[in-house]
Amino acid sequence: MKKLIIVALLLITLPFSFGFKEGFNDPVRLDWETYFKGPADTQSPFFALTAMTWKYSYESTVYRNRVAIKLKNEVSIDKKRSWVKWDKIKNPQVSADLLHHEQGHVNIQYILLSEAERVLKNRNYSVRNYKAEISKLANEISDYFDTMQRNYDAETEHGSNHKMQARWDKIIQDKAEESRAATAADLQ
Repeated sequence: MKKLIIVALLLITLPFSFGFKEGFNDPVRLDWETYFKGPADTQSPFFALTAMTWKYSYESTVYRNRVAIKLKNEVSIDKKRSWVKWDKIKNPQVSADLLHHEQGHVNIQYILLSEAERVLKNRNYSVRNYKAEISKLANEISDYFDTMQRNYDAETEHGSNHKMQARWDKIIQDKAEESRAATAADLQ
């Protein structure tokens, strides 16, 4: 079994964070009390940080020059490394907006999880190089979603630009629907 662990720390100034349950039908709904247990970084310019980890591993079987993989794919929120600056979010609307933004990060990570599941399972790998092929593909998926997370923060100004936040909410919703549709098509 080969394991690769990709850790993504997401710095957030405004809204949410998330976690995923096994089976990942829907992203976990964030709340401040459950997911933000770590001490705040007083040196950070951000109001919150959501620490998330994507892990995948697989077992492979070679049969008649074909590689079959059994994939284990999960996303988790590290509650002890995720934090919020409580003194910065005393206003209920600021708190709600920040949590909403953080939920966007969770939702993006959920899309990564779904896409990784679909893409990694539905490839034909060569018997000689399947380990390198899987690793390369997983890294490409991770890089794509890391860039998406950075763009989300930059364009929404960490959730403080409400017009861009609404635009990204739609982008994330559309990408989640595309991912679900692609997964459903693969199952047929």
